[in-house]
Amino acid sequence: MSTDNGVSDGVSGARTAPAAEDVAVAPPGVSVGAGGSAGAGGAGGSIATTGSGAPPGSVASAASGASTAARLQALFEGHRLTPTQRRIAHCMVRRAADAPFLSSVELAELAGVSQPSVTRFAVALGFDGYPALRKHLRDVAPAEPEAGEGSYNEYQQAVQSEIDNLRHLAALLADPAPVVRAGRLLADSRPLLVLGLRAASAQARGFTYFARKVHPDVRLLDEGGTMLADRVDAARRAGATALLCFALPRHPREVVEGLEYAQEAGLTVVAVADSAFAPIARHTDLLLPAAVGTGLAFDTACAPMLLGRVLLEAMCDALPEAQARLEEFDAKAAERALFVE
Repeated sequence: MSTDNGVSDGVSGARTAPAAEDVAVAPPGVSVGAGGSAGAGGAGGSIATTGSGAPPGSVASAASGASTAARLQALFEGHRLTPTQRRIAHCMVRRAADAPFLSSVELAELAGVSQPSVTRFAVALGFDGYPALRKHLRDVAPAEPEAGEGSYNEYQQAVQSEIDNLRHLAALLADPAPVVRAGRLLADSRPLLVLGLRAASAQARGFTYFARKVHPDVRLLDEGGTMLADRVDAARRAGATALLCFALPRHPREVVEGLEYAQEAGLTVVAVADSAFAPIARHTDLLLPAAVGTGLAFDTACAPMLLGRVLLEAMCDALPEAQARLEEFDAKAAERALFVE
């Protein structure tokens, strides 16, 4: 059974399919391209990826060293997918370990779609049908464990999975342009809103804690409900132009609704999410993906945390007064003897 923090069943490590409200519904015609540009014909935001629509056979080398989930995401990125197809993609990323072994009927049931939809999804990715897609997933899966990997216990395996996620993040950051753009958007917003609910609240709080040392006005949104819209309105009246959202599974409905409201209010939404196909994708202007680990009872979020720190660095680079603010804080901290070091 899966909780709001992304809990596996505790026996086999299998994960439940996302609920209906957890589905990523993107506008038809929006494509995912390199450098974070959205295809024409859609109203959705852009997604920063390294996907380029390369033929299926090139995915194994492009995603070398990445986790199964990261490899799947690399395969899906760069293709124009319908909302139903994005639903299937999101389900496969969340069930990455099982994906190469699921029948089309099983995948359809998990994703809550029809079996013909799964077939059309495989064709949209460039395969002759679902059997060809499944064969490809099996072929690119690691055939043999690395030396010593067979002796890893479940805790070590969870660490290795996170190392794979960090490697994939490093590959995505080879093109720094999306992060640089995000940093400028965050730096220019006065005040700056940072949203993170449930499992993502720790990421939002951590970013806010450090951002307040260099940004003059950072407002944390870590509680949902009707007050969320009120706080967005208040920030917008005060001059806010951007909102940073941390979105991790399982994705609360009120985050999706809150981002929709923020965009309607005129805010530019930058998001750090576990997948380019996350449920919030439709309501973001710039989405930066960072995979989570799913090997333990609760999801691990090393890559999203590190991506948050990278965004902080990019924001500091875009704030001329950042260094002066840090020096001022250090001086006051020394006067007050805040730290023992």
